[in-house]
Amino acid sequence: MFASIEAYGHLIIEFVRTHQAWAAPIMFLLAFGESLAFISLLIPAWAALVGIGAMIGPSGLNFWPLWVAGAVGAALGDWLSYWVGQKLEHAVFNVWPLSRHPELLPKGEAFVKKWGVLAIYIGRFSGPLRASVPLIAGIFQMPYWSFQVANFTSAFIWAGVLLLFGDVITKVFAWIWG
Repeated sequence: MFASIEAYGHLIIEFVRTHQAWAAPIMFLLAFGESLAFISLLIPAWAALVGIGAMIGPSGLNFWPLWVAGAVGAALGDWLSYWVGQKLEHAVFNVWPLSRHPELLPKGEAFVKKWGVLAIYIGRFSGPLRASVPLIAGIFQMPYWSFQVANFTSAFIWAGVLLLFGDVITKVFAWIWG
């Protein structure tokens, strides 16, 4: 399974290398999928996002459109997860993976109640929490505007960090082995 995930990431990065005009839309879609409740478990896109960041220097990709596309994709994915949480509320207990792990929602609720809006920032940078915190925030009715401000600001920080991490790693490797 991990080999197929790795191959998936390499295919995306190679596609972007060959078709640079698609870099921002792909960045948007990957970040959106990475941020959706339940779907993010099937789309481990962060490595591909870092890989796209690694191409910024060598290929001449422009950081700014990638950053905006990634941030907006991530924020919209979280927004949709929050909305699903608000609409379905406790019916989400019956959906996989929560149906198999019913202890996750009370733990998630405790996390969101303990950290409040900071839970959105913390969750954004933690793989297992990234897509579940917005869902839980919606289920337990975190105030809409508090959620959205944290959602969008954390998305811009997250997308920038991933892209810059990839870019910096490339520069470090070039410096060491160049």
